[in-house]
Formats: sequence, structure tokens, C-alpha cells
Amino acid sequence: MFEFISKIFQNEKLKSEWINVLGNPKLVTVIFIILYSFSSFCVWKKYSWSPSSQINFGKEFADQNKEQTPPGAIVFLGEEGNLGAGYDGQIFYYYSRMLSGFSLDWPNGFETSFRAPRIGYPLLVSPFGWFGMNATIFGMYILNLGIFYLSYLAIRDLLPDPKKYLSAFYLLSPFALGSYILLVSDTVMMGLSILAYWSYIRKRFIIFSLFAGLAILTKEQAIFLFFPLGLMTLFQKEYRKSIWVASSLLLPGAWSIYLRTQFPEWTPGSLGHFFDPFGGLLGYFGELQQAIVSGDLNLILLVKKFSRLPLVLLLLSGTYLLFRGDWKKGLVFRIGFGILLLTAYAGGYILYWATYENVSRMFTFSLPLLILWEKEDDTIPSGTYWVLTGIILVSFLIKLAFVSKVLRHLIW
Repeated sequence: MFEFISKIFQNEKLKSEWINVLGNPKLVTVIFIILYSFSSFCVWKKYSWSPSSQINFGKEFADQNKEQTPPGAIVFLGEEGNLGAGYDGQIFYYYSRMLSGFSLDWPNGFETSFRAPRIGYPLLVSPFGWFGMNATIFGMYILNLGIFYLSYLAIRDLLPDPKKYLSAFYLLSPFALGSYILLVSDTVMMGLSILAYWSYIRKRFIIFSLFAGLAILTKEQAIFLFFPLGLMTLFQKEYRKSIWVASSLLLPGAWSIYLRTQFPEWTPGSLGHFFDPFGGLLGYFGELQQAIVSGDLNLILLVKKFSRLPLVLLLLSGTYLLFRGDWKKGLVFRIGFGILLLTAYAGGYILYWATYENVSRMFTFSLPLLILWEKEDDTIPSGTYWVLTGIILVSFLIKLAFVSKVLRHLIW
């Protein structure tokens, strides 16, 4: 399959036509607006046209945080055996509401081990909350879209003219779109990381330190860029730059010290509980085998089970890329890309590979890392990775429009 896709990309005429289309920023921006508007339309129409439907409030947590749950919000009841816990967007909403009130009283019902360190996203949303609970919801939309589009302009600015078309892959990422649909932190983390890297390249180091620190505080995956970047500055004996890269840890470090005083049981090592090397993949393959052997012809159920298969192929394609190209070029991004793939291999089944949403979010940061890697190295055979990403985007849109059913819910 990989060889077939590679042959398609060797068609120079077809490749040239695609590059011309993707290299047009106005056209790509229009596609971006249509794509995100259509995706929100697919969700809102199922839930009384309420923007709160993308927050994914769960009744279990809404009941415990009644004063901060906005009237009229869509609150999910859950399915059989599920208490209606909703999804991660509500965590950032309640976290932000806490900060909007200049309080550090942790929202009821949420554990702190890996939620509390991720203050970056709710902190940036919190000023919107001064204007009310619905303003917090719209702030989450604005922050996701605004930072993401600004980072698109930044990554496009970093690319040389012949490669500016690669920035379109960034803006039309299925993983960024999936993060937006759930209003979670992945796209915000990625956008802040790219803005930080742009500031680093432009030698605006104070801005870099601020953006990089906020990116790490938003989600730990940001380290996949800054850790190898710091190693490279040490290797090249650019010690002044090494100090600036290290300064990105000041904000996360200070917040971690505070958390240790408030939640003595909290430790950065708690994140390790979510990883089970190859356990997630093996669990998913077992799930597929069971579906095939059972002979269940429920089309929607089969589509859901096989929706993660393109992600497995993407993981294999990315692994292939790690051993290709010029090892003297783009080493920062090769290392970061490799660490990201390792986390995908190590992701456990229950918390990652059991659901499309969880495991797909692990690949969000792979796209800017690959784009920046390709900026440095012309010899990377990335065509298969980009085609698979396109297939995942189309599949995600089909899922939104036709497969995803209306979940049990109430209007708060």
C-alpha cells in the first residue's frame, strides 16, 4: 500500500497541481473556514444548535459544579453503564471558571494528578469568564481558532517559498479539527509551541520563553519540540540559547512546586500510569479480531471499530520515516517525531487505543514536527504520511456527518 501511494506522489504533474492549490493561503483559509464551520454545524444541529455541545458536559460533573454550569447547556447523560461523565472539554471549562473568579479552589469531582498541571489553556481562557459563563464557552472557541490560525501564519512564515504549501497540511490537520470539536487543549498546545519556535528563530527570546512555558503548561507534549531543541543547542555549544530554552521550564516548574504544596500526592511521575508499551495496540488488534470472528454485521459498529486502523497505518508510516532521509538535517524534529511515536506505541488500551478520540490526539503534534523536519531535509519520503492524514480527515468528516449518533442528553 505504501509503495502504491508513493508512486502517486511521483507523478510530477499531479504533484505540481496540488502544490499550487495548497500554496495559495487565501484559498486554504477559505477551506479552513468552511471545514470548521461544517464540523460545528454537524455537532450543533444534533443538540438544539447549542455551542455548549462541544464542551461535552457530563451530568456527573455538572451536578457537582452546579453554580458554574451555564443555564441551557447541553449536558450528556451517558450510555448504559456510564454515569454521563462527558469529556475533557468540561474539565478545562470548570478549571477556567475557577481562575476567572481569582480562585484556586479545585473544581469538584476531578482528579488532580494530570489535570492540575495543565493550567495553560484554562488560564488563557479565564479573562473571557469575567463576562459570564457563556463568555467562557465562546472564549474556548476563540482561543482554539485564534491561536491555531496565528500559528499557521507563523509556520508558513518559517517555510521557504517552495515549501510554503506544507503549511496547508498544518491548517487542515484532522487532529487539530478533532481537538477543536472537543474543545480540548491539543491544538492550543501545538499553536503555542509553533509561536514559541517562530519567536526562537526570530531571536525574540523573551517571547519564546513565555510561549514555550505556556505550551508546556497546556500539555506536556510541547516538550517533544523543546527538549531536542535544547539538546541541539548544547551539542552546538550555543549556551546562551540553551539557557533561553531551559527558561521555558520556569513557569511549569513554579506551578509544579505550588501543586506539591496543595496536593501532596501529586507527582510528575503520575503520568507514567497511562502507558503500557504495546498494550494499547495489542488490545486494539484483539478488539478487531473479536469483531471479525463474531461476524457482527452492524455497519456503524464496524466503522467505529475500524476507524482507528488508519491511525495504526499512520504510526507505521511515521516509523518508516524515522529511518529515512539525511541524518545530518532536521535532527531536532526527527528526535521529537520519534519521541511522539514512542508514546503512541506505549499508549495503553483503556485510556488511549480503546477510543478514536483519545488515540488520535496523540498524533496532533506530529504534523508540525514533520513539516519543520521537511523544511530542513528534502529527502524525506513523506507522501504516504500525508495521504494517510488526508484519508483520516475525510473519514473524520464522514463520521461527524453520518456515523456519530445523538447521545442521551438534557438541557441544563
